[in-house]
Amino acid sequence: MTSNSDFTLHGQSFRSRLMLGTSQYPSPAILAEAARASGAEILTVSLRRESARLKEGQDFWRLIRDIGARVLPNTAGCYSVKEAVTTAQMAREVFGTSWVKLEVIGEADTLQPDPFGLVEAARILSADDFQVFPYTTEDLVVAERLIEAGCKVLMPWGAPIGSGKGLNNVFGLRSLRAHFPEVPLIVDAGLGLPSHAAAAMELGYDGVLLNTAVAKAGDPVAMARAFGQAIEAGRAAFLAGPMESRDMAAPSTPVVGRAVLS
Repeated sequence: MTSNSDFTLHGQSFRSRLMLGTSQYPSPAILAEAARASGAEILTVSLRRESARLKEGQDFWRLIRDIGARVLPNTAGCYSVKEAVTTAQMAREVFGTSWVKLEVIGEADTLQPDPFGLVEAARILSADDFQVFPYTTEDLVVAERLIEAGCKVLMPWGAPIGSGKGLNNVFGLRSLRAHFPEVPLIVDAGLGLPSHAAAAMELGYDGVLLNTAVAKAGDPVAMARAFGQAIEAGRAAFLAGPMESRDMAAPSTPVVGRAVLS
């Protein structure tokens, strides 16, 4: 990635590095306005198997198409490999895309991914010609296994879904970036403020995916716009080469030529 605008996923280029979820908004109109204000070109959508072919599902699909963004279906709420794989296959049929954000949840309170099930499901779906975007932790070993399973993109969490806590493990996220410099990495989940998104981009991450922080804001449209701006600022800062932090103060004013008092 050589510029603030170059963002390529599975051979497709995008201007925006923000990916936006589509649930929990006060109304479909606000969702559409927020998505446009954010500049996001990729929207995640959940497949509700019990209503995928009902009228409300078709109305929602039309809304997403009118926004003009790329759809990234997800397997939200799946707790087993079989459930996640079946949901992904149904989503490909409904939405007409082989892209899938893969979630295999292992723990109900934190919604932490199940690394064993995640790798297994990723291997099955990759063999079935899916382009898998796995929602994972910042664990280096799990990341390596997912890449071996066929994943070309990784989506480590910042914090538990919907928590708004930001980047819980900056060291782990920085290590992941350093170990996989050529793999697109997108921070997914747990961000609550635009500053959290900027911090992720300053670490060298390629993008950010979020939902609750915008959908549950007092003004979702204004918050979506703020996140879009923060991501651009964070990316620009990373490319500019931030100064290294230090433990001691360093004068910014030269001491040479100062007055000598006796």
